[in-house]
Amino acid sequence: MARVAFIGTGGMGQGMARNLLDAGHDVTVCNRTIAKTQALVEAGATLALTPRRAAAGAETIISMVGDDHDSRQVWLGADGVLAGRPNPNAVAIESSTLSLQWVQQLAGATGAAGLSFIDSPVTGGLSGAQDGTLTLLVGAKEEDLIRARPAMEAFSQRLIHFGPVGAGTAYKLVVNLMVGVQAVALAEGLLLAEKAGLDMAQVLPALTSGAVGSPVVKAYAERMLSGDHKDVTNFLARWMHKDMEYALQLAGGAGQPTPTSAAATRIFQKALDEGSANQNVTAVIEALREGSDLDQ
Repeated sequence: MARVAFIGTGGMGQGMARNLLDAGHDVTVCNRTIAKTQALVEAGATLALTPRRAAAGAETIISMVGDDHDSRQVWLGADGVLAGRPNPNAVAIESSTLSLQWVQQLAGATGAAGLSFIDSPVTGGLSGAQDGTLTLLVGAKEEDLIRARPAMEAFSQRLIHFGPVGAGTAYKLVVNLMVGVQAVALAEGLLLAEKAGLDMAQVLPALTSGAVGSPVVKAYAERMLSGDHKDVTNFLARWMHKDMEYALQLAGGAGQPTPTSAAATRIFQKALDEGSANQNVTAVIEALREGSDLDQ
């Protein structure tokens, strides 16, 4: 079993770290809000107050945080992982969904410190993190991945190795951009169905079982109709917007036009501006209700 430092025990990280413990790994946890580590410490994890201390002696260092800024603090901050003396043979795994530019910079920084680096954003949501059934979207050298697999398999049921470092992040950004667009299209369709006077009790099962019944539609449609977005069953609207912005940056760098995706991202921004940042991603529907001042 491996000595694992797990940094970032929010919604996703909590479940991932718990599964590492359940698999018998020696886990040290660190989180900006210490209260979010309590259940893990009670389950057998060791608490570290800084990423620097968490990483000391670890064979595998995993980060699961919100955005580029948080990741930068974890790794390069004054009390970050690289401010100390991490095991030079350790594998650094960044599981957060981040910009490709930052992931490439981070790979260089960890490599200069003697660490191996894997970018491994995840899909599967909160339930997947809790159940240990996440899908890992990996960019790494094969030899590094072999070393890290025992820890990574503790919280996943599938691992897709897309290629070298950065490939996993690029794929995740493509996926989340498409998810965001589908969420906006679903919101528009539901609102149009209501305005057309359709029986929404019929519309919902018809949509989820028909040709457009994607996993996104099945996961989001009922919550959108209910208008209850406070209980976060998928993930926060602000994280979806952040991922879409990073994906648009990727598209810009690649010279790929994304007019539909850019429009959907603006609708998510409007939802955030109206107070939905910390609500379920389904709250984007509220930005499209009557009275919207979106540009036509």
